[in-house]
Amino acid sequence: MQKEPVIIVGAGPSGLATAACLNHYSIPYVIIEREDCFASLWKKSTYDRLHLHLDKQFCELPHMSLLDTYPRFISKNQFISYLDDYVSRFKISPLYRRAVESAEFNEATGKWTVKARNFGSGEVEEFLGRFLVVASGETSNPFTPKIEGLDAFPGYILHSTQFRNGKAFENLKVLVVGSGNSGMEIALELANHGAETSLVVRSPVHILSKDMIHWGLILLKYISVNMVDTLMVMLSKLVYGDLTKYGIRRPEEGPFLMKDAYGKYPVIDVGTYKKIKSGEIQVLPGISSIRGNEVVFENGKMHPFDTIVFCTGFKRSTNVWLKGDDYLLNDDGIPKPSIPNHWKGRNGLYCVGLSRRGLYGAAGDAEKIADDINSLQ
Repeated sequence: MQKEPVIIVGAGPSGLATAACLNHYSIPYVIIEREDCFASLWKKSTYDRLHLHLDKQFCELPHMSLLDTYPRFISKNQFISYLDDYVSRFKISPLYRRAVESAEFNEATGKWTVKARNFGSGEVEEFLGRFLVVASGETSNPFTPKIEGLDAFPGYILHSTQFRNGKAFENLKVLVVGSGNSGMEIALELANHGAETSLVVRSPVHILSKDMIHWGLILLKYISVNMVDTLMVMLSKLVYGDLTKYGIRRPEEGPFLMKDAYGKYPVIDVGTYKKIKSGEIQVLPGISSIRGNEVVFENGKMHPFDTIVFCTGFKRSTNVWLKGDDYLLNDDGIPKPSIPNHWKGRNGLYCVGLSRRGLYGAAGDAEKIADDINSLQ
């Protein structure tokens, strides 16, 4: 059994930020990570063309700025380099290849007991701490929906976490399922490499530019969400026009309200709209079923495909291993308390990076958690 005051589950940017903030107060901790490296999603499961969608000022972790020489919107490789330097500066040493099987608070001792299986030895290790920080993130387990006939599809099926670039898909018919930012960018990458690309857009989406998002985040500091949303929708209509003729509907609710309320991010356009407008990317409705290599859509039409790329997000597994918490996290691993009280539970339980505010939100959570733990020492 290992004993440290704070146990952090997850060594992504959220866990690293928390570790650095605790280090600032000289508070001992241990980080448990199921993969064999930190920031595994960034290092192993992101496509090549990925750039952070927000201005770099909104992507910094606590106590260390991004380099001035970096552009406004940094690439994934630049961000990974930043994380490498971050881990080195704060001497963060996660325990890798440990999958948490249970975490439970003991009322008698006032401690959390975390049991994790060591993939190397196969043994279950125990960790004891006064505080537990859930930093396993919003994007922990890739999700692929169940679709009738998918198992018999003869082509290539992959999740967005397995996609790297469009080079191997030239002249192939590729269906991208999911119209979030990953889906839109992967569809653009495929079209740029000569794939015959189709994109499933089942639900209404907001399409905004990077500058719209940038100024929207700044305006939110001074005026209400409703006012910012009204301005963003007006600008979107001026720039992108009537999207319904391309098969895309705008939601009734505003983009920033939807992000805060449901975790549904607006699409930040990096060139996909132009491809849709030109017809190089075909927009299709939801999938009804799959018959051989043909996909049946909700409008009754069928189209053949060689490859299907699922950009359908992630699920969290916190509800499987976190025991006895009926206050902080719901069954989907998202905080029950609303912002700004979303990061703190009971009995020394915290969560970081689950506020649906990206890296900026994770950095703020980490600082609050460390401040709170320091005040309780």
